[in-house]
Order: sequence, then structure tokens, then C-alpha cells
Amino acid sequence: MDKGRRTVLFQLVTDMGIRSYRAFSQAYSRTEEQLRGEGHEVAPPPGARHYERLLMAGHVKTTPFAPTARVLERMFQQPVGVLLRPASEEPTDGAESSSRVLSPPVLNESELLMTARDAASHSSEAAALRLDELTLDQLHDDLVKLSQKYGNTPPTEVFHEANNLLQQVQVNLERTRSPEQHKRLYHAAAQASALLGAVSFDLGALAPAVSFARSAAQYGKTIDYGPVQAYAYGMLAFMAFWDGRPGEAVRFAHTAQNFGGLGDTARRRLFAIEARAYGHLRADDQAKAAIQAASEQTTGRRDELHDDIGGEFGFDAARTAMSHATTCLLLRDPTSAEEFATTALDLLSAQPQANVPIVVSGPAAIDLARARLMRNEVEGAREALTPVFQVPPNWRGSGLMERLIATRIELTRPQLRSAPAALSLAEQIETFSAVSPARRLGAQNPLAIEA
Repeated sequence: MDKGRRTVLFQLVTDMGIRSYRAFSQAYSRTEEQLRGEGHEVAPPPGARHYERLLMAGHVKTTPFAPTARVLERMFQQPVGVLLRPASEEPTDGAESSSRVLSPPVLNESELLMTARDAASHSSEAAALRLDELTLDQLHDDLVKLSQKYGNTPPTEVFHEANNLLQQVQVNLERTRSPEQHKRLYHAAAQASALLGAVSFDLGALAPAVSFARSAAQYGKTIDYGPVQAYAYGMLAFMAFWDGRPGEAVRFAHTAQNFGGLGDTARRRLFAIEARAYGHLRADDQAKAAIQAASEQTTGRRDELHDDIGGEFGFDAARTAMSHATTCLLLRDPTSAEEFATTALDLLSAQPQANVPIVVSGPAAIDLARARLMRNEVEGAREALTPVFQVPPNWRGSGLMERLIATRIELTRPQLRSAPAALSLAEQIETFSAVSPARRLGAQNPLAIEA
């Protein structure tokens, strides 16, 4: 631009380092807010094209209206008429020019009060962006309660409750700036996602189950919380061998065992899952070694997730025995399978009936039945299945159903398939299996319990 055509305003914005339209409009907006706070009528920044005309002498035919002029005069401490003069007409004395341009605007009391009000407003906003601790306490209590009643609550109900809790967490994460509260909320998000993964699997929806398990692991990684990462990787291992990938399941289980802060319960669960994976691989020695390792987790170490919260995150002696029974069935060892299944059912029978988790008692009873069928004991199998056939449809999750499918396949062996008792039991299994949440969701029959 020809120097002779520059306005005083051009010279000032250049000297102040706000020549670009973006920098100018930001400085203008700050001054605009100050004046508005003082009760003055002000206008928003001029547009980019208008701003460029203000910088060229003679390109503005009319003086800016008062609301705009008021802001410009406060910004540059000059009358607007002077700002729009050609810079060449201004005094050239260096000292006078330097003083005029470089001297900061004179502060007055109203500006100081405005700044103080801004600071007070910002601090109040920051304080408001912190949740009441009771909100977080309630969220924690609800997750603990849901986990602990998981085994006695229909899967569809668990899904809706866990999903609602996860949504609450996600909303609350946007409502607080407290790092400490963020950590508590990510912890809750990890738990809710883990429960959603478990119940999605029980409903026969493997793809969502895997996605939720990965989310739980990521939330756990965000806060560097080993137990929830280990639980999530254990889920991924479990789902991998269920989906016909036992080698990958072993790798997931080994990864899970390397997370820090795990107690005996967590490690017992992971060894049990590892044993199942080796069972699918028909690796007898490794499977039996993992079963033995599970029984040796007796150091007394605990962690909050698996021990203090427990419930679905727990893995007590009954659940461990039930899992080992399934592993032994994979190894075609009916004697050991019956021993483990009987142990699981005996431990459960010592509990009040209302506290017995169907997700453990049902599979244990089916495993007992299948172990007996391997020895051609059809009536013994029918006896073991009696309580299973009383399970309501909305409780018939994929773990229960896949075991029943394997039991039904066992009845097709040449030694059994022509026996009237076997045919009757097979028909009863088919009728029972026809109605279940997993079947309605289109669950397939993967490798979980092989015939």
C-alpha cells in the first residue's frame, strides 16, 4: 500500500502488532466487552472489507457510527477523525509519535472493576464445573450394587441399568474440570463398560461384547488402573476362544496377567480362563498346569475391583470349580469334570437360595450332566438338568445355552442316540433352547463347548 494512502489507524495497528484482521477483531472485541460492561452502547467489529477501507485514507466516505467509533477511540486513545486521517499529515516528530503509539492506555476505575468482575466470573464458573461428591458416591454405589446382583438379575435388565450408568458417567465427564473427579468417572466408565461387555456376551451378541471389553480396557488405561484392564483382557480372552480363536485367547490371558495391582482373585480368574483356552487347543498339560496355578493363588493379596466390589468381577471358589469342570470336558475327562462340577454345586448349595447366581449354578449343573453322559448315564444327566429346565427364558444366556447345545450333541453318540430316554432328553433340551434372549439376538453356536 502506498505510504501516502495509509491512515493513522494503519500506522497504529501496525505498531501495536494487530495489523491482521483476526488480531484486530480480537482486540476490538475485548474493548467492546469492557465498554458494554460499563453500560455503553457498542457495535461488533467491522467486517474484514470495511476494516481494510479504514486503513486507506479517503476510502471511508462517512465517519463510523458512534457505537463503533466509541470502541476505536478507547482502543487507540485518539478521536476517530484523527484515526482516519492520512498518516502523512500527522506530526513526524519521533518523540511525539513514539509517545503516542507506545504509551499504554490510561486505566480508569471502571476498567479495573470490569477486570475484577471478569476474574470473579471466571473463578465462579470454574468452581461450578465440579460435581457434588455425593453424585460420584451414588454412581459408585449403583455400579457396585449392579455388579453384586448381576448373577441374580436377568441379562436384559442388567444391560439397561449398566447402559444408563455409562451415559451418566459420560454426561458428568463434561460437567467437571476436576482431575480427581475425572479419574473417578473414568473408573466408573470402565466398570460400566465391563458389565455391558459381560451382559452382551450373555445375550449372545459377541461383536458388541468385544467392543465394550475394549472400551473398558481403554478407560482403565486412561487412569492406569491395572485390575480393570486385566478384567477386560480376560473378557477378550474368553470371547476369543468362544469365537474359535483359542491361541489368541492364551495371548490375551498372558497380557492380562502382566497388569499391576492384581490380587489373588484376579489371577485365579485369569488362570482359569487360560486353562479353558488350552482346553480348546487340546493342550492337556498346559491346561492342567493352569488349573493348578489357579489353585495356588493364596498370597492374600486383594484388589478393589475383584475383591471389594466383587459380584460379576469376583471369581470365588464355586465359579472357579465351574470353569475347571468345563475345561475338563474339553479335555474329555468326565471324572475330573464331575468332581469340579459337584464341588461348585455343593459350594453354591451352602448359600441362601436367593444369593445363588444362576450364571454359575446353571452352567455347573449342565457340565455335571454332560460329564455323566460321557459315561452313558442318561438318567443321571436328566437329574442334573432338572433345575436347569426351570430357568425362566430371560435368564437363558449364551453360556447356559451353548453348554446345553454341547449336551444335546453328546446325546447323538452311537451309544445313546437310539435310547428312548436319550431321545426324550434331547427333545426337552431343544424345546428349552428355542426361547432365550441369545437365540432371539441371532447368536451362533461357536467353539465354546465342543462336542
